[in-house]
Amino acid sequence: MLKTTAFVTLSGLILTGVAQADVPRVATDIAPVHGLVARVMQGVGTPDLVVQPGASPHGYSMRPSEALALNQADFVFWMGEALTPWLEGSLETLAAEAHVIELLHVEGTTTLAFRTGARFVGHEEEGDEHGHEEEEHHEAEHEGEHEQESSHDEEHDGHDHEGVDPHAWLAPENGKLWLGLIADELAQFDPENANSYLKNAADGQAEIEAVVTKINAALDPLRGGGFVVFHDAYQYFETSFGLSALGAISLSDASSPSPSRIAEIRNTVAELGATCVFSEPQFNQGLVATVLDGTNAKTAVIDPMGTALPLGPQFYPSLLLDLGNRMAGCH
Repeated sequence: MLKTTAFVTLSGLILTGVAQADVPRVATDIAPVHGLVARVMQGVGTPDLVVQPGASPHGYSMRPSEALALNQADFVFWMGEALTPWLEGSLETLAAEAHVIELLHVEGTTTLAFRTGARFVGHEEEGDEHGHEEEEHHEAEHEGEHEQESSHDEEHDGHDHEGVDPHAWLAPENGKLWLGLIADELAQFDPENANSYLKNAADGQAEIEAVVTKINAALDPLRGGGFVVFHDAYQYFETSFGLSALGAISLSDASSPSPSRIAEIRNTVAELGATCVFSEPQFNQGLVATVLDGTNAKTAVIDPMGTALPLGPQFYPSLLLDLGNRMAGCH
């Protein structure tokens, strides 16, 4: 009897191993994408993450384990070349046999163009003394400066602030769309677990809708005033929730702002009555203090990557809710 039980147990382990081997291996580029895939695969498998939390996605040196994850992947879901330009070559060599899905190019995805300048277009016209003539003056005065900053970005990490803004995961509608896409792709590859993928995606979409309702309620007080962000990563979130940033301290998270840009943002905060200047955990808090000096604006830390949040199936709605609550608390 004991031998029979042992044989059955061993057989069960072998069969379980075979079943697990049939689950697709999935690699993702950044934590928000990992969270979406983890939600779809919940109870079935766990995706791999290439760019670790806290690291810049624009320029990253993969560890051997991360390169191996790409090499073994059946699927790779990534934002695209606009966010991680260095990854494209690695995908061609390491993941040549994988199904590679660039989420920014998925049909139906909402995409936005990068905003330009320290003070975003449209806010110059809010007061008579900040109209079109001043905008042209600022553009002429700082044209060389912006070109220099852009050149520094490209030299530093190849991240070019032209074309599509890649921070599209901060639009909840994109998250819901991508959940459905991920589930469909995995269901076709792994029909035995298709029902789980599809149900997980539907549940994940409902969770996003519930979080959006909470965020909308929390952000009501912030809609009456303007704010400044550290770098322009939040316009998808702003557009989704009816917010409007006045400007950004830095051109990107990969460059240091010039003294003239900081001065322009400081003037923007004072002149337009910004209620809050948002910083980010990875970057120089002293720059935010300089912008705040002499103003009544408050400050708070926000993070488009959710570095401090635990990875897993609840990461994505937690990221949206955390961002909304932190922004709402700064007014």
